[in-house]
Amino acid sequence: MEKPTIKVTKDHHRRQRQHELLIALIKQQDDLELMDSEGPSFDFNGRHGTDPGKWMDRNRRVLAKYQSLVNTSITLDAMLDSEVIQSD
Repeated sequence: MEKPTIKVTKDHHRRQRQHELLIALIKQQDDLELMDSEGPSFDFNGRHGTDPGKWMDRNRRVLAKYQSLVNTSITLDAMLDSEVIQSD
């Protein structure tokens, strides 16, 4: 019965390490934007309306940047894990 506990502890440790790597990567970013939670306003009079396509493209770019940071942290974690295995 100890094996599930060991696996949970190992998974928790890995998740914590990935989180710390992600935070470190985020801190290195100079101009990390946040997603725009406000949807585009539709002004049917043609004045000062935000283009919904531009709004979606911007949010998509921001999301892709975050996904890239997460993927990088996972890759770095895997590399660290493989170094530990090789040194054992």
